[in-house]
Amino acid sequence: MLVTRPAHQAEPLCALIERAGGRAIRFPALAIEPTPNPLAAQALIARLATYNLALFVSPNAVQYGLDLIAAAGGLPAGLKLAVVGEGSARALQARLGRGPDLQPVERYESEGLLALLELQSMDGKRVIIFRGNGGRGLFGQTLRERGAEVDYAEVYQRSLPQADANALAARLARREIGIVTVTSSEVLRNLLQLAGAANAAQLKALPLVTLSERTAALAAELGFVAPVLLASPASDAGIMAALYRWIENHP
Repeated sequence: MLVTRPAHQAEPLCALIERAGGRAIRFPALAIEPTPNPLAAQALIARLATYNLALFVSPNAVQYGLDLIAAAGGLPAGLKLAVVGEGSARALQARLGRGPDLQPVERYESEGLLALLELQSMDGKRVIIFRGNGGRGLFGQTLRERGAEVDYAEVYQRSLPQADANALAARLARREIGIVTVTSSEVLRNLLQLAGAANAAQLKALPLVTLSERTAALAAELGFVAPVLLASPASDAGIMAALYRWIENHP
């Protein structure tokens, strides 16, 4: 199984695959680093007590956002915390000893969070969104349309890592890769770019496990012809459950 998560986040899933008797092939398709210029985020964090809600869009946003918040004196009392996915909720729990106040019930995307009753009327509310460079703007745009004032604190940056396309090509040629996991649309696009045109057709013929309907739709748009499996819940456990379902139906 090809695991495309950033190197520092891949091991828990790889361990699950290997404990189940599978072979995890690590091929990071995304690199994560702290923002090289934190001044803008720090200026917003200095006014954190003026916000009603803080959204952390990913576990990386939790990690790097809370690092900057801790350096500034910690979270103010009364600030509500929101996350998009279960991974971010677990990261908050591990870091703060508490989970989020708001998170989607089923659909672990911005759309799922936006459907919550608490976020329907946002007149006069101030929201800060912790994210990476150039993140998706749907959540902030929608809350502005609902009356909120929204600021973005970009606390990390995503980039295209270096990768050995020749090694990937060799594994594909030896049929060592039976299924591919991608955890975001950006990872999917990066994977095809890193693999190169010569390997893209073989990758697109392999079953794909992903976490969101949006990424599944992108896979179809990009020409993936094998089944796209949606992990439920959107977590490592959900990925493993999707794998078991696939294996049971394709022994």
